[in-house]
Amino acid sequence: MSGIVNIDGKVFTTDDFIRLLKLNGRFDGLMEDILKDQLTVHAAKKSGIELSDEEIQQRADQFRRAHGLHRAKETTDYFATLGVSLDEFESFITEMLYQEKMLATLANDQAIENYFQLNSPKFESIEISHIVVDSEGAAREMLNVISDDPDSFEELAREHSVADTSRQGGYIGKVLRGALSHEVEAKVFNAKARELLGPFQSSTGPHYEIFRVDAKNPAQMDDESRGEIRRLLHEEWLAGRAKEHRIEIL
Repeated sequence: MSGIVNIDGKVFTTDDFIRLLKLNGRFDGLMEDILKDQLTVHAAKKSGIELSDEEIQQRADQFRRAHGLHRAKETTDYFATLGVSLDEFESFITEMLYQEKMLATLANDQAIENYFQLNSPKFESIEISHIVVDSEGAAREMLNVISDDPDSFEELAREHSVADTSRQGGYIGKVLRGALSHEVEAKVFNAKARELLGPFQSSTGPHYEIFRVDAKNPAQMDDESRGEIRRLLHEEWLAGRAKEHRIEIL
């Protein structure tokens, strides 16, 4: 058990740190990220992916430049402050490169294209706006007003919506399937452009929402879709790898 920080003589230990993470609900998410990283590194090594000394050195140099560590002493002092040895830093850089190369192998251009072709409906998107109010009655009243005067939507959102989007006239922006609750998604993705929907009870509190579909966009292979497919391919692959190992949180 080692200390992390000393506050007026009271030492905050690694055990204290882990206990706090567990109590505030952050431990499981952090451990999940660590497990994903380590499973990816393990698989990269097992698959025969190799790293050159030049690649490791180049990435280490990039790290130092990004942190303003231009001299050897600055680098030594920086890691001494963190309590990290140069060997541990090299291991960190090496594992990062293994993860990147493994992900590039899993999510190569052909794999991304195949996934898109098989799952293109996932990448349809819509642009939506909403108004969030405190009661269902208020939401229905808003619907009646907007139905009579469609151009009043933005003004009403600015004046009455309790959502952060009120400043933008209720505009949420582009969303993919899976970003909304099942009830809302089923309705908005089947709606026509400029159609009003709701009221729906908000999933984030005792509020009611009205949605307007601003535009409908067919699935397309853009940078956003590619990034999402890479993430999905990695997640699906990790789910399979997790079953191959005995994992125990100590």
